[in-house]
Amino acid sequence: MIHPEALAPHYRRFRVSERVLLTGHSHQAWPDAGYAGQERAWTDAAELVDEKWERAFAQAELVRAGFAALLHDRPERIALGASTHDLLVRLLSALPLRARPRLVTTDGEFHTARRQLDRLAEEGVEIARCPAAPVATLAGRLAAAVTDRTAAVLVSAVLFETAEIVPGLDQLLAACRRSGAALIVDAYHALNAIPFALDTLGLSGAYVLGGGYKYCQLGEGNCFLRFPEDCELRPVITGWYAEFAQLADAPARTVRYDPGPARFAGATYDPTSHYRGAAVFAFFRDQHLAPDALRQLSRHQVGRLAEGFDALGLDPAVASRDRRTPLAGIAGFLTLQSPRAAEWSAALRTRGIHTDVRGHRIRLGPAPYLTDLQLDTAVAAIAESVRALPAR
Repeated sequence: MIHPEALAPHYRRFRVSERVLLTGHSHQAWPDAGYAGQERAWTDAAELVDEKWERAFAQAELVRAGFAALLHDRPERIALGASTHDLLVRLLSALPLRARPRLVTTDGEFHTARRQLDRLAEEGVEIARCPAAPVATLAGRLAAAVTDRTAAVLVSAVLFETAEIVPGLDQLLAACRRSGAALIVDAYHALNAIPFALDTLGLSGAYVLGGGYKYCQLGEGNCFLRFPEDCELRPVITGWYAEFAQLADAPARTVRYDPGPARFAGATYDPTSHYRGAAVFAFFRDQHLAPDALRQLSRHQVGRLAEGFDALGLDPAVASRDRRTPLAGIAGFLTLQSPRAAEWSAALRTRGIHTDVRGHRIRLGPAPYLTDLQLDTAVAAIAESVRALPAR
């Protein structure tokens, strides 16, 4: 069982006891252990100069193992990258878009995929978008949109605007496999927010993108692409690290790829993020912050926020929440709706409550270091800030 009161002292640098950081859906606080990891990165560089890379690569392996453990997979199926966009572009560059120039997705994807697919559409790739709502039927509607011209389906495991968990992805994978299309799952809002074991979910044959900026508390620069065992793709966009082990060999007639994660590798990078990420993964293990326990606490926290908001009895025209999806189908944050969401969020900030806004939606993302008292304080501030909005 996780006790936020005992956990909070490990986050002194982020001052989690002095302010209510309901930004967990976007940027959870980093534990102080991460700072120590960054210091080690600097110390190794200063001591070893260009010979630091052996230690840096060891940190990368620890990060790879950390992501693999959350997915119930093997580290050799985890490629690392600075951002999910870097990895998505490499993956898209490997798809047979000349022969199968169609990609299927939803209108609820994060901007990493949304913008890139919009640009591909300008170049003639056919982009078929299914409405994300209702989420209960989304996987089936995506499956029905797959044709023999479809190279891949791109869908989130948890929708970034609403926190709704998308059911039936295993059935969508089966439909993709029947047609020869790849399934690419964005797991950023699922990883460490809900248990996401690929074998249990029936997603061992899927490509999975994600990272540690949100619920893993790893900070920037720690993203991954998980690829299935039978992957033989040859991405067009890779760097010289993709043939790192073969650089001493004579040049080949075709572009070579090292086995395993190097298939999607880039080039020289800043390893500081991996030092921080490895330290935070170790901290999570030491504190027993496993996905099942995190999910239990998250459900309590999201439920407490929802119950508190409902009890306020605010005018739905001013502030409301969508109750069509039960809280059991919601992942790591609570979405509220208001035509004045940006003003509302700004008013909360003046009261020490940090949230964020996506259009008319305001997102409340609790985290394991937040106490019930802090959540209740946030609910009280919600009431005060809504009522204090100037009339229009």
